[in-house]
Amino acid sequence: MFLIKVLKAIWDIVNPVTNAKAIVEAFRSVFQHRALAVEMTRRDLGEQYAGQAFGQFWIFGHPLLLFTIYVVIFAVVLQVRIQASVDLPRDYTTYIMAGLVPWFSILQTLTRSPMALVGQASLVKQVVFPIEVLPVSAVIASLVPLSVGLILVVGRGAIFLDDVPSTLVLLPVLIAIQLCFLLGVAFLLAAITPFFRDIKDMIVVLTVAGVYVLPAFYLPEWVPATLRPILYANPFSYFIWAYQDVLYFGSIEHPFAWAVIVALAVISLCLGYRVFRHLKPYIANVL
Repeated sequence: MFLIKVLKAIWDIVNPVTNAKAIVEAFRSVFQHRALAVEMTRRDLGEQYAGQAFGQFWIFGHPLLLFTIYVVIFAVVLQVRIQASVDLPRDYTTYIMAGLVPWFSILQTLTRSPMALVGQASLVKQVVFPIEVLPVSAVIASLVPLSVGLILVVGRGAIFLDDVPSTLVLLPVLIAIQLCFLLGVAFLLAAITPFFRDIKDMIVVLTVAGVYVLPAFYLPEWVPATLRPILYANPFSYFIWAYQDVLYFGSIEHPFAWAVIVALAVISLCLGYRVFRHLKPYIANVL
């Protein structure tokens, strides 16, 4: 009997029909409340920097400054040593920026999602309020650093280098895959944080250290063989490789990465939304 129950539980998790219904339900919820989600995002971003001297400049200025800091450290300070060791198809600055574009967007979702429900307890406790909007808002906010990064990379290539890769036509597809992945992550983190609030602090530690175990500053071949499995075990690495294909290499140099990110997006959205839907009735009671 125990084995049968285990098999039934496993089948319920992997059942393609159940997962397909979860994805459809998630998309329907996002579409139904899209206007409210956008408005919540606009309000939250505005309130985040309210009362500061530069005000809403920081909405775009923050990712802009982060891009500048990383480029200066790795492309300027380490420029001679790195460029002397590897012949890159484009300049090393573009390589760094192409890798940071998805990471800063992912970072925004990772840091905002755990507090999506906890930080809006009064709204969550209102029976009529669709709390699905709150994690969706965290994903919409991730479009800000993504947009800033894309403008910097593409604008710099077009204006100063006269070099815009033809693979930019794949950008809408890549962004859609990433948003699906982040939506699942946001649902999952938002749902479990009210029950395990250490999540937000764990995320902070992981994101601070995580940028250095991403292929945003180096090629996998530069990493010692003993440490390379860590790079491939990191799910975010595959998004960076896909963005580098589109923004830097100008060709599909990492076809495996594209297959992986599609699988990650489907798994993330199925798992994240199903966990959120399962825990939703209990969240208000623990806030």
